[in-house]
Amino acid sequence: MSYQHIDYLGNAIDLPVGKVVCIGQNYLDHIQEMNSKTAADALFFIKPSTALVPMAPRFIIPSRQGAVHNETEIAVLLKAPLKKASVSEVLAAVWGYSLALDLTLREVQAQLKQLGRPWEIAKGFDGACPVAGFVPADLVADPQQLQFALRVNEHTRQQGDARFMIRGIAQMLSEMSQHFTLLAGDLVLTGTPAGVGPLQHADKLELTMLPWLRVQTQVDHSAELSSEEQS
Repeated sequence: MSYQHIDYLGNAIDLPVGKVVCIGQNYLDHIQEMNSKTAADALFFIKPSTALVPMAPRFIIPSRQGAVHNETEIAVLLKAPLKKASVSEVLAAVWGYSLALDLTLREVQAQLKQLGRPWEIAKGFDGACPVAGFVPADLVADPQQLQFALRVNEHTRQQGDARFMIRGIAQMLSEMSQHFTLLAGDLVLTGTPAGVGPLQHADKLELTMLPWLRVQTQVDHSAELSSEEQS
């Protein structure tokens, strides 16, 4: 399914589809649940534009690469470039805010970590970033007050509050722009709170960022065939 940025009312946004720049380990409770080692420097990684897909009415997860975990995150859509920008400059470049799923092949990621290799295979596969519609920045008085949640099959799995980020949105945008030029149409994912877990075929998800977003969607497995099944 092709992807285009849309607003929370379903209208197309006139911006190109760019890369997705993510921060890991940005909520203490998630660091603790993953038994992760941390460092003073931020952990940044990138998903390609081909990872982007619409969140609703359904999205597809791989079926033959082990567990696919949800990681619910506030997504930031940029409308202007940022390069070596200061904290005071960055929010003026934001078009709006939404929710995204940083889908993760958890077993693949664990193997890559053990080998000391990068995570791209586990994080950047096609469809690895379902995204909802964006709320214009002028409707969000303070993005650092945003709260969000994920329910899976009517049970709350994740609850997030941007006030508990280790690095706030403006700080992370500034830090990212020191390393990568961020362009109009790029997305920034801001980290996930505790509650990551495996998704299954036919799971029903509801993601909320009140008062604007309430997105209902469903998980489908990809119809991947092994070489034996194809022959």
